Amino acid sequence: MVAGLTACTTDESSTPAITPSGAAGSPEAPGPNGALAVGGEVPTSSASPTQAPSPTPTPTATKRIRRTFIPDYQLPPIVGGLAPVITKIETKHPVVFLTIDDGNIKTPESIKLLAEYDYPSSLFLTKDTIADNPAFFNAFKAQGSLIENHTVTHNINMVRQWGYQQQLNDMVGMQEYALQHYGRRPTLFRPPGGAYSNVMRQAVADAGMKAIVTWEAKANAGKMDYQVGNSLRPGDIVLMHFRAEFAADLAAFRAAQLAAGLEVVLLEDFLGVA
Repeated sequence: MVAGLTACTTDESSTPAITPSGAAGSPEAPGPNGALAVGGEVPTSSASPTQAPSPTPTPTATKRIRRTFIPDYQLPPIVGGLAPVITKIETKHPVVFLTIDDGNIKTPESIKLLAEYDYPSSLFLTKDTIADNPAFFNAFKAQGSLIENHTVTHNINMVRQWGYQQQLNDMVGMQEYALQHYGRRPTLFRPPGGAYSNVMRQAVADAGMKAIVTWEAKANAGKMDYQVGNSLRPGDIVLMHFRAEFAADLAAFRAAQLAAGLEVVLLEDFLGVA
């Protein structure tokens, strides 16, 4: 039986948050990622005001003071040889998870924006779309993002057209490619198009990954789409793509994230599979 979501086609008590050491007793104000900046200010450049500004400044990642969350969610284990499917994280912490797919459009703007907002993200990349410039994604890795598996070919009909071995081969090919170029085998899998089956769940487990990751919220065409409700909720996994409208999609996500009072946290860290 096939299950899934529409995506990249061609087009219970909770543990209290922990304040990082050194921040206690300091005035605090929200930072760009909803995190806390010591002294009530977002860190700025220390350049002298008498210096002439650079004609073409190059933004770099500015790490924010983050709240540290002890996860109150445990990733389900592989049972009967089948990887679990994760659509949303059930948590009482004010966190949200950003995931970005494919890798078709590679612009310095996307690097700049994720650095400016300091958003750690799970990048579900496809070999065939990144092979022209795999080094481009090292900048995101340096910012704290991780590369995950979105197959070699991005066949959105693979769950219907292919049997176990073909699916496994497409996953393993991306596993090895990611290890070669980024020094880490992915631990999470996103199905092209979102559809999955028990055959795919078996292939994901046999490829050495821990879970299939889907979503219920999406930044698309400059707006947010929700399958449940009309705003972001704690534990939402948000889907985006490396597309021409990346800036507009990220702006829509950022507005929703700040309005909901959530902090962007790396999904792999929360699941313990980084």
